Amino acid sequence: MAVLDRIRHEVERNALRARNGIKLATGTDRPGVGQAPKDVVWRSGRCELWHYRSDKATVSPPLLIVFSLISRSYILDLTPGNSFVERLVDAGFDVYLLDWGVPDERDAQNRLEDYVDGYLPAAITRVRELSGADQVNLLGYCFGGILTLLHAAHHPDSPLRSLTVLATPIDFRHMGPLGKIFAHGGLEIDAVLDSDGNVPPHVILQGFRSLTPTAEVTRYVNLWDKLWSDDYVAAYQAMTGWSTDHIPFPGAAARETVDMLLRQNGLLNDRLTIGGDQVHLADVRVPFLTVLAERDHIVPEPATGPLIDLVGSADKHELRLAAGHIGLVVGRTAAKTTIPTIIDFLLSRSEVTR
Repeated sequence: MAVLDRIRHEVERNALRARNGIKLATGTDRPGVGQAPKDVVWRSGRCELWHYRSDKATVSPPLLIVFSLISRSYILDLTPGNSFVERLVDAGFDVYLLDWGVPDERDAQNRLEDYVDGYLPAAITRVRELSGADQVNLLGYCFGGILTLLHAAHHPDSPLRSLTVLATPIDFRHMGPLGKIFAHGGLEIDAVLDSDGNVPPHVILQGFRSLTPTAEVTRYVNLWDKLWSDDYVAAYQAMTGWSTDHIPFPGAAARETVDMLLRQNGLLNDRLTIGGDQVHLADVRVPFLTVLAERDHIVPEPATGPLIDLVGSADKHELRLAAGHIGLVVGRTAAKTTIPTIIDFLLSRSEVTR
C-alpha cells in the first residue's frame, strides 16, 4: 500500500506540474505585483514620488525609500503578504517611495548630481510639506543606497532623522565580471549605449547573469521539483519576473559610475565628486544602519562590508544576514530578521503616537 500511495502521490503531482507548466509557458495567472494602495504625490520627468495609503500611521517622521536606478521598485512591494512596504505600513510608518520610472532619451544626460542634489532634495521637501514633519527617515536599496549616502554626505544640513541602506556597494573591486571589464578591460560605456543614449536593459540583465552563470540551470531544476506547488509557482513568477525586468540606466550617470565608482573606486578611496564638490562619507553624521547579505552575488559582502567604517555617524550599526540580495527584502529572512531590525532601528529614533 505504501508503494501504491507513493505512485498515486507522484501521479497527482505530475498532473499539477503539467497544469502549472502550461500556465508558465503561456504567461497566464501571473501574480499581481506592487499592489499596496498608493498615490502619486509629486512628479519630475519620469520620476514619481509615491505615498502609500494608511489610516494607522503612528510613527513620525515619515519614511522615504529611494530605489535603485536600474530595476523596478516593485520588489519592495512584491505580492500581498510578501511586501516590505506592507510590513512598514502595518508597523505604523508613513511610507513614501521615490520611483525613477523608465528613463528615455530625455534622461540620457542625467548625472549623479541630478539625483543627489536635485530629485532627492525636492522629494524630501515634498514629503515634509505633505506630512508636516520637520525631518524624514531615509532608506536606500542597492544603488539607491549610494544616492542616499551621497546626498547625506553632500548635504550635511539635510533634514534627515536617520539613514538606512541595504545591499549598497562601496568597494567596486568586488562587483563581478562586468565591473572588471569596464574598470580594467578597456570597454567604454559609450560602446553599449542605445540610440537614446542610455544603457539598455538587456546589457544590464546580461551583466547580472554573468555573476552566476549556472543559476539558470539550477533555477529550472528547482522549478521542476516544486512545479506542483501553486504557491511556489506564483512566487517564482513574481521573483523571476522582477529579476529580468530592468530599466535603462541614464548614460551620463552610467559614465560617471564607471569613471568614479569602478575605475577610481571613489567611494572607498574618498575620491568622488558631486556637482564639482568632493564628497566624503565621513560627513554622514545621522544615525545610520547598513544591512548586508552574506550570500549576495550581486553586491558581495566584500563590496559593502567597508561601509560601516567609512561613515562618520557616532550612532551607526551593521546587520549581517545569511541571505541573498533579494532575500533581504522578500521571503523568510526579510520577514523574520531584516524588516523587524529596520523597524526597531527606526522606532528607537522616532516618535510614536497612539
